[in-house]
Amino acid sequence: MRGQATREAPATRSSRASAASETTRAWLVSSLEFRGVDVWYGSTRAVAGFDGVVASGEWLGLIGPNGAGKSSLLRAAVGLVASSGDVLVDGVAVAQRSHRQRAGLIAYVPQNPLLPDDMTGREYVLLGRSPYVSYFGSPTRSDRNVVDDVLDQLDLHGFEQRRLGSLSGGERQRLVIARALAQDAPILLLDEPTSALDIGHQQQAMELVAGLRRERSLTVVSAMHDLTLTGIYSDRLALMYEGHLVADGAPADVLRPETLAEFYGVRVTVQHEPDGTVVVIPRREDIQV
Repeated sequence: MRGQATREAPATRSSRASAASETTRAWLVSSLEFRGVDVWYGSTRAVAGFDGVVASGEWLGLIGPNGAGKSSLLRAAVGLVASSGDVLVDGVAVAQRSHRQRAGLIAYVPQNPLLPDDMTGREYVLLGRSPYVSYFGSPTRSDRNVVDDVLDQLDLHGFEQRRLGSLSGGERQRLVIARALAQDAPILLLDEPTSALDIGHQQQAMELVAGLRRERSLTVVSAMHDLTLTGIYSDRLALMYEGHLVADGAPADVLRPETLAEFYGVRVTVQHEPDGTVVVIPRREDIQV
């Protein structure tokens, strides 16, 4: 690890990281496809025959109430749960690839990650470079430069030498996102990535993902409960309910009061801003005094 070595200027570090990233995967763009994906937990069917394609460079937002199957679908995509059907990257089934190959194609930010308390922030983010390090090798300068760049972008250099066990939930979540970004995969899966973050860091994290997506044609799938936030950043929304895909389309078409009432059981007001933003506002039920 770099320890207390003298740091390069951010601009230099950023340019080196970009060069390292370009060398690593030459700015690959990849599509993600689900074909009849089923996930069962015992006798409970969490995902029921999910079909869908996320085009190269597209941002798909998965929404739905608790238990809809959003997290299970993402976990199936990276092989963390047993599933039937097919998950394909660029037309090739993920199941046919090695774990190292999968990690070079799909980066995943889990909802409740397990982090080793004794590891430093920098050591943890550097794990994102594992797909590019040989089994008996060590991270290269290029790998370290990529990590430096991500730490800069997420304003995390203050945590790089701190032990993970000493950090707050929000700080740890930002490092989990940083590790996924350091992985430099063309597909990024995010499971409630902003749930532990304050509003400022929520926007910072989402803007960073949006910027990388524009720069590298990154393909993003995010499962989120904040309907307004996911509608701002997603090109398309897929609404899941009891494991099924029940609505799919542009945020303005999916985030409709009648649709949200049917599948979330809530009364909301939906506002359409001049810039195209769709704002979902919960409405209070009448209170009898």
